[in-house]
Amino acid sequence: MNIRKKTESILVELECKIKYQFCDPTILLHALTHSSYANEMRMQRGDNNERLEFLGDAVLELVTSEYVYKEYKEVTEGDLTKFRASIVCEQTLSACARDIGLGQFLLLGKGEDSSGGRGRDSILSDSMEAVIGAIYLDGGFTNAKEFIHKFILDNLNNKDLFFDSKTILQEIVQNDNHNQKIHYRLVSEDGPDHHKTFTIAVSIGSEEIGCGVGRTKKAAEQEAAYQAIQKLRSKKEKK
Repeated sequence: MNIRKKTESILVELECKIKYQFCDPTILLHALTHSSYANEMRMQRGDNNERLEFLGDAVLELVTSEYVYKEYKEVTEGDLTKFRASIVCEQTLSACARDIGLGQFLLLGKGEDSSGGRGRDSILSDSMEAVIGAIYLDGGFTNAKEFIHKFILDNLNNKDLFFDSKTILQEIVQNDNHNQKIHYRLVSEDGPDHHKTFTIAVSIGSEEIGCGVGRTKKAAEQEAAYQAIQKLRSKKEKK
């Protein structure tokens, strides 16, 4: 299979995953082109996905603003801003990008690829915004909005990505266990410096109640807190 046919095959596969077929597939290809690849291939300035990322970020913010405005009618402007920020943050967008396997479709430079770029939160979240920008350019606002709802907003309730798990856990413990303190403990860190994986356990008092793994300590703590919340909710449901 030559490079052109291979590229076409990759684009078709991604279109199937995101359930949107581009009128101009070159726009999608542009969205997948990281600056490291563009530099390595001596492409012209602007041929990477950074401009599409800029556009997609604006579309995502508008759609998300409408979503939180309609969903949370009793929430103040300040809290709506916080809610929106938690949705469009790097952690949330990279998680949604992983759900569609976006990393495997990216065009990366050899160095970026070999150092784990396909799994890096910053690259995945930026590329997710670039794909949104590409859909907006190719199919207009309605199609971009549909993509955002389908692959980001509609998943929030299922994953609790919308909320700060550490904050929620703190509130639960304050309400139910006034004298208990939350402790986060680093269990292990594995891998080379540029691609580490951290494992962190969270305890309430002396009881370990959750464990999380992440590419950063912060991400691992959030995952540990999320697991703890799920365990506490399960205990309440059984009572």
